[in-house]
Amino acid sequence: MPHIRTVLGDIPDAELGITLCHEHLLIDLKRIFVDPCDDASREMAHRPVTIENLGWIQTNYTRNLDNLGLYDESLVIEEARLFKQAGGSAIVEVTPVDIGRNPASLVRISEATGLHVVMGCGYYVHGTHPADMATRSEDQIFDEMVADVREGAGGTRVRAGIIGEIGCTWPLHERERKVLRAAGRAQRETGAALTIHPGRDPAAPFEILDVVAGAGGDPARVIMGHLDRTYPRFDKLQELAQRGCYMEFDMFGIELSYYPFGKTDLPNDGRRIDLIKRLIEAGYLERMLLSHDIAFKHTLVRYGGRGYGHILQNVRPKMADKGLSEGEIRTMLVDNPRRALAIA
Repeated sequence: MPHIRTVLGDIPDAELGITLCHEHLLIDLKRIFVDPCDDASREMAHRPVTIENLGWIQTNYTRNLDNLGLYDESLVIEEARLFKQAGGSAIVEVTPVDIGRNPASLVRISEATGLHVVMGCGYYVHGTHPADMATRSEDQIFDEMVADVREGAGGTRVRAGIIGEIGCTWPLHERERKVLRAAGRAQRETGAALTIHPGRDPAAPFEILDVVAGAGGDPARVIMGHLDRTYPRFDKLQELAQRGCYMEFDMFGIELSYYPFGKTDLPNDGRRIDLIKRLIEAGYLERMLLSHDIAFKHTLVRYGGRGYGHILQNVRPKMADKGLSEGEIRTMLVDNPRRALAIA
């Protein structure tokens, strides 16, 4: 029977409930920090995150060392409970091995909050890969991912329930291609879904699907993440949807004209909903997934952010105001995650 693999064990897919399909509970992004050259910015870069410097951090959120990750397990438990209190049931935790995945901690968070937690496996972008990744073979990476899903991750008996997020840049780095091919093979071998962090170019998701299919993976079992920062235009979104992958809008709550990774102006939540509504009208309701991609301290409620409860507390009512039915919203938050995460 179809089941969902959580960090506390397998559950029937019907028990999953409202699910955020792309979040981080613990993550370490300090490797992307670049110390500013000027004294004023350097001083701000090394301050702890507070409400007083929140405005600067929102504009420069990768340039503050304290902001680059989630490390405090007790704080994350407090924040995740807000999602539970808002009616949430499950979080897909997609932190890769090389940027802070912690199976034992995810077990404790799940036990403390009562949330189902689905853990990922695999590796992020080439800049964060382990030093020996260049010499690892595709078969070795494949074997590790399969073992994480079937036996347990990182020397534990805690099993991954999804492959990824697999990090890709543009153009696709040779080591990322190797990991991606291994992930496509592991997806086919285990029956688990494969979730992707694509490169920041409209062509990147298409190339990724070609690589996965070429390795024997199933594009219909691929979750293509971060579409709200990759495709500002509807025509390219629709073209990707025609490839059959899951379409994930996973940056709700991040409304930013100062995106640190490129020249893209991120859409606000209203614009995200408009794009989702057009995709639904075009017939792709059953391929839509939603999340926040919380990974930085300033996105937590404690520090002035919207937190894990934002979609349920704020986005869901706005979707209704824009004409989405309760059935359509439930499909995106409950039914689609259940289908995407089910391991047969």
